[in-house]
Amino acid sequence: VLNQYFDKKVTITNHAENGRSSKSFIDKGLWQWVLDSLQEGDFVFIQFGHNDQKEYDSTRYTTPYGTYSENLERFVNESHEKGATPVLFTSIVRRKFGEDGKLIDTHGDYPLAARNLAEKLSVPMIDLQKISKSWINNLGNENSKEMFLWTEPNERFPEGRKDDTHLSEKGANKVAQIALAECRKQNLKFSNRIN
Repeated sequence: VLNQYFDKKVTITNHAENGRSSKSFIDKGLWQWVLDSLQEGDFVFIQFGHNDQKEYDSTRYTTPYGTYSENLERFVNESHEKGATPVLFTSIVRRKFGEDGKLIDTHGDYPLAARNLAEKLSVPMIDLQKISKSWINNLGNENSKEMFLWTEPNERFPEGRKDDTHLSEKGANKVAQIALAECRKQNLKFSNRIN
């Protein structure tokens, strides 16, 4: 949904692939595809973490202060080498509420590792984990369901869906808006191209 928030002179190319971690993004050749397409002056939005924490899957799992940080550092450094500007993003929260009615952290050290790396490398950081935590907590358990893929039973999904990770269109638009508001706040170089 990001395209609609920029003027027509900006081209957004989404290289994300569902289920990828920073490791599998490299291993499947997706990072090389991004790198080969980069031109001087481009911006690279980098966000991983949801799938990096899957310990049961050796094709995706990374450690926060080991392979995860190393992979992000590679993305940042190789983007710079191509004359592009990397921007790190932490993962948005999962919709998991505790008995106290507040969100339970499901990301562990991954957001902190990304924050630390952004500081170490002096690259812009959009802390979507922190921002989305506040937003979803304010919405509350019931109202936040419409931001994620919670659907009633239908032909395609006879049981309905109760997906607390992936966003609905409404949720995706809201996340794009809050992310770009933070980009403006940080006065990133492309801010004047945001509608």
